[in-house]
Amino acid sequence: MSTLSTHILDAVRGAPAAGVAVTLLAADDTASATAVTDADGRIARLGESLGPGVHRVRFATAEYFAAQGVETFYPEVTIAFTVAEERHYHVPLLLSPFAYSTYRGS
Repeated sequence: MSTLSTHILDAVRGAPAAGVAVTLLAADDTASATAVTDADGRIARLGESLGPGVHRVRFATAEYFAAQGVETFYPEVTIAFTVAEERHYHVPLLLSPFAYSTYRGS
């Protein structure tokens, strides 16, 4: 089975996004795991293992920005990705109140 990690950087503050709730969703959109980013904006392991197929990771951005008193356009960011082979997957997020970016990490 495959594993998953994530890392969130707040592009406006130029710092890790600590305290962001993250949910791993199965193919049927049920929550299979939840965690909160640490002081370095990371979750080293989200969920126990991932089987093949499409999975989604949802970041609770509204709560993160509200805690800072910052308005945001995106109340959440959901990223779908495909597990095609057994390996470690890393889904990073570069975040700001009005934009976000991601890529296939290592």
